[in-house]
Amino acid sequence: MDILYFKTLDSTQKYLIEKINLKNLKAPIAILAEKQHAGVGSRDNEWTGGDGNLFTSFAVPLSALPDDLALSSASIYFSYIMKKVLLEFGENIWLKWPNDFYLNDEKVGGTITKKVNDTLVCGIGLNLKKSQNRYSALQSDISPKILLEKYLVTLEKYPKWKQVFSEFEIEFELSRKFSVHIENYQTSLRNAQLCKDGSLMIEGEKVYSLR
Repeated sequence: MDILYFKTLDSTQKYLIEKINLKNLKAPIAILAEKQHAGVGSRDNEWTGGDGNLFTSFAVPLSALPDDLALSSASIYFSYIMKKVLLEFGENIWLKWPNDFYLNDEKVGGTITKKVNDTLVCGIGLNLKKSQNRYSALQSDISPKILLEKYLVTLEKYPKWKQVFSEFEIEFELSRKFSVHIENYQTSLRNAQLCKDGSLMIEGEKVYSLR
């Protein structure tokens, strides 16, 4: 997958979606920025910063994704693959349902996905070096460029969702002491039931993981 490099962007996600809509770029393609000023996070929050942190978005054709992957599971799928790559670099982080990277009990990054016609666009922000956005950081010496290159090589093997889910299902137990925002309400995951498609059953209601 080709990677386009930028010194600074308002948002890698917004830039890539705009270029795909204008047909200036097409999947598969990835964007990496050294600094980001108005990055898109969950619930319309911003994810900003620079100086050695990871700000990337990439686009893949829907046809390239494994046939057992529901789009509602995409955030978990892309995030968990990144988590496994970071483990190879010695970073012991875990994935909080559905799209947040955690070091112990502190958030250090997150993932957001959006379907654009026949393409899925995924943005990942990670505080590798230091925090500039009120979240914690890994304080790692991993190069964002090397991390992205390794991640894309791993991603393009497109493991089956069943394989990814079997590992995430075990790790989900760590999420139970946390809450998530569902329809603007803070909801505990203590008694949530994780379904095979990555969704949750909470108090009889099915909640999907697409972000």
